[in-house]
Amino acid sequence: MTIPTPTNVLVIAASNGHNLQLAERFAAAAGQQGHSAAVLDLTTIDLPLFTPRAQVAGTPPGLATLEAQLAAAPRWVICSPEYNGSIPPVLTSAIAWLSVQGSDFRALFNCRPVVLATHSGGAGYGVLTAMRLQLAHLGAHVVGRQLSSNSDHPAQDDSIADLITQLHQLHITQP
Repeated sequence: MTIPTPTNVLVIAASNGHNLQLAERFAAAAGQQGHSAAVLDLTTIDLPLFTPRAQVAGTPPGLATLEAQLAAAPRWVICSPEYNGSIPPVLTSAIAWLSVQGSDFRALFNCRPVVLATHSGGAGYGVLTAMRLQLAHLGAHVVGRQLSSNSDHPAQDDSIADLITQLHQLHITQP
């Protein structure tokens, strides 16, 4: 029996408490499989939404911190709230800020193994599809699943563990 080499997994949560709980469950599942994991709550990042006027004011201090956190983790899990049909707004803003600053923002995503997880609901499937396309366009290797859950029946832990296993089966390749 071989013990897997600990691999950093950044579990990115986009907003509310229910979403953050799902992120914590993904981090715990990664830990149970022998991988190191951390949860990044995007609501704690001091990064204003990008607008052309905001660009004139200079680079927000939270951008360097977010870029460093994203770059440091070779694998990501993005837990998306079901009502958001795009990459979580802070990530979208980070991409815009980085592109304006001349950074190679695609390097953050290119060949990055990513798991997308969204709750089931009215827009869940559409969210998953839209995010998968956006991340694939940036060069990420994406697997995703719409998790059946509600307040009475939370997402099954075996589904979460299966997604973590799939994440680690995706190979990191150099662009």
